[in-house]
Amino acid sequence: MSRVSPEYSPGKDRTIAWGRKDEEYIADFCLVSRRALEEDEHKIFRFHFLLGADWKLCCRTMKMDRGNFFHAVYRIEQKLGKVFRELKPYPLYPLDEYFNGNIRRLPPRPVLVDSLQPAGARGRKAAAPLRPPLRAAA
Repeated sequence: MSRVSPEYSPGKDRTIAWGRKDEEYIADFCLVSRRALEEDEHKIFRFHFLLGADWKLCCRTMKMDRGNFFHAVYRIEQKLGKVFRELKPYPLYPLDEYFNGNIRRLPPRPVLVDSLQPAGARGRKAAAPLRPPLRAAA
């Protein structure tokens, strides 16, 4: 079952647009894959990745041996990974950026090393590092 999710647009007006991000991602994923792959690569992609057929069924259906099938699968993964990452203007990977997981209005502030210490330890002098004895005491 699909769900409608709000998409907040940055800016002064902060308007909200409604969309079905899951279906949009699936459509983008399939269309980009079809455009980036050759016909025989797309056939392997469709059987193995989209329809979930195991390697034995794919090899039997496409009349290829196991080694060539897995070499083709690795080439497809490499090719699509690069395409999904470098797609402009909105890459399909990483997913949190596609699904608006990170909404930033201001650039992140730098983290100060002092702020990583617990509140009670900030005013105290740093403890000396522990040094175990190098030889057993006689």
